[in-house]
Amino acid sequence: MPQSTDLSDSYSAYFSDSYSEARQRLLELSARRGGTHWTYDIDQCSPHGEALSVDVLRFGPPEASQVLVISSGTHGVEGFFGSAAQLALIELKLEELLSVQGVALVIIHAVNPYGFSHLRRVNEDNVDLNRNFLTVGESYKGADPKYALLDGLLNPQSPPPRFELFTLKALLQIIRHGFQALKSSVAQGQYDFERGLFFGGRGPSRSHKIITEHLPHWIGEAERVIHIDLHTGLGPWGTYVMAASQNIPQSELQWLLGHFDQDKVQQLEASGVLYQIRGEFTYYCRSLFSEVDYYPILVEFGTYPILKVLSALRAENRATHWCDTGAPELDQKRQQLREAFSPASEEWRSTALSKTLRVIDQAVAALNDDSNGS
Repeated sequence: MPQSTDLSDSYSAYFSDSYSEARQRLLELSARRGGTHWTYDIDQCSPHGEALSVDVLRFGPPEASQVLVISSGTHGVEGFFGSAAQLALIELKLEELLSVQGVALVIIHAVNPYGFSHLRRVNEDNVDLNRNFLTVGESYKGADPKYALLDGLLNPQSPPPRFELFTLKALLQIIRHGFQALKSSVAQGQYDFERGLFFGGRGPSRSHKIITEHLPHWIGEAERVIHIDLHTGLGPWGTYVMAASQNIPQSELQWLLGHFDQDKVQQLEASGVLYQIRGEFTYYCRSLFSEVDYYPILVEFGTYPILKVLSALRAENRATHWCDTGAPELDQKRQQLREAFSPASEEWRSTALSKTLRVIDQAVAALNDDSNGS
């Protein structure tokens, strides 16, 4: 593992080679900076037999009235970027953040440690955790009718062939149904196809239960929370959007527009870069607090064109379910998935991290404004 040094001269150096390395580096830095640490085992192991856990760090006064939450790895393999951003935040921005009176920082590292470790977007049960956090009264059942029609294309029940015509087939479906409608119907979350893409599960996941039980303790006495969940994979290369749930009141959306770049803020709806989601993680977190101003934000950084990303997702999922354990094709597809969501490009990594730190600066400024009563 690389030696812990001042990494501020190279954003790419914040990226780790594995979940285990990312976790160790973050915990070592947290210990040096005086963070409080909680760890929650998920009863799963890495490919090398190491225990996997959701780790939570908190910095700042216990009585803080305002809290910034930064979460990573909700979509497993996207944790390479999210963990790097958390490491950079603590290394470069912690003192500035804690200089704001009454503000604390909470880091949730690897919401989905299994996917992070095994190079999957989903967890050990093939569950997409950003479709698993249904609120009270919602049922873990159902799929959009178009998803059922496209199941054979999205989730073929055979090992990946040497040559694949997926992109052409997908383009034909886009022409037939329209891009925006197809995007939402496929990706919003489904609960009927256990081996399929975007499967939300049959019930609350282990990570869901950890969040439900412990998030109020991590938040403490906060009256206002900004929760930023870091994602990659959708949108033009190196650009980002800040997506608020489609369910938040218009007044809260206006608050976000007033504190962040307006051209980056949008709601989770089909007309934007993203789409409506069932079981979205940060909106569920918000639902746990009736007396707290809780602002859920999904920050999404673009990597490759959407059909290339979807093709990588499909191929990895197909190999996972229909290739033998240890088959070379499985490792190959997972490495391709990693590249789709955490590009090796130093230019992409530097761009994405620098923009993430700008978003965090804006979040800190928003909390500072409110702490001063402005």
